[in-house]
Amino acid sequence: MQGQTGFLLDKLSMQDIPELIDLSASIGWDYDTPEINTIMSVGTIYGHRTEQGDIISSAAIIPYDNKLASIGMVIVNEKYRGYGLGKELTQACINSVSNEVTIMLIATKEGKPLYERLGFQTVTWVHKCLSDNYKPHSPVYEGSDFCVLPLTDIHFEKVHELDESAVGANRGPFLKSRIQQAKQGIVVRGKSGILLGYGLGIEGPINMILGPIVAINEDVASYIIHHLANGYQGKIRIDVPDEQNSFLNYLGQCGFKKVSQAPVMIKNSNQLPIRKNLLYGIAAQIFG
Repeated sequence: MQGQTGFLLDKLSMQDIPELIDLSASIGWDYDTPEINTIMSVGTIYGHRTEQGDIISSAAIIPYDNKLASIGMVIVNEKYRGYGLGKELTQACINSVSNEVTIMLIATKEGKPLYERLGFQTVTWVHKCLSDNYKPHSPVYEGSDFCVLPLTDIHFEKVHELDESAVGANRGPFLKSRIQQAKQGIVVRGKSGILLGYGLGIEGPINMILGPIVAINEDVASYIIHHLANGYQGKIRIDVPDEQNSFLNYLGQCGFKKVSQAPVMIKNSNQLPIRKNLLYGIAAQIFG
């Protein structure tokens, strides 16, 4: 459809992935085909096209049941900034869900004023941490009562339940796609067999992303980090919710450095859905 900006506003498809990767790279982001496939499998990506059909912008929305939706991948080609494309894209995402749904996003410094004008408010922060050389740092690994197993289909129901407690919304379809995408997925069980946590490692073109990391406490979360990160030859990234301050200190002892923090903003509510304090690493900023 023709947008108010004069450019064609379109729902994008799998055939647009190469152009979306180029658009992402133009601003220094590292979206790749597996990541965009996951986004498209559970959400919708909007974008503007020129008269020649070239994609010059993007924004995605991922709905989680009827409680929560996450907006991300908001990108505008540098040559086409100033036309209001970002606002039109974000509004298209907002309009695609009910006004009873809490919409969240993790904002860039440049995007925050736009989101505030559209009615979003900052409720918390997320911290981006990077490591070039992971080094284990915890006594919990020796003589532990935890049992680590590869995440398989038999664990999905319990993983799904734990994730819903952590996030406050049903992310079942997203979890299935994310697990398929993961280089590695593990679960942690206690002696009684109860699921204590799970974690995924997603290998991207620049970093291996650790997330989601969901655990009943910090010891379990650190155990998950150890099993996903130990021995990995490459850069590692984890995005940690602000409330996990002690865990951030632990990551620092493991060689992670906090490189930035970004505001978590929401619309249609005064707070995120009620969630237990179980989320130690988000899936990625686009997924909330």
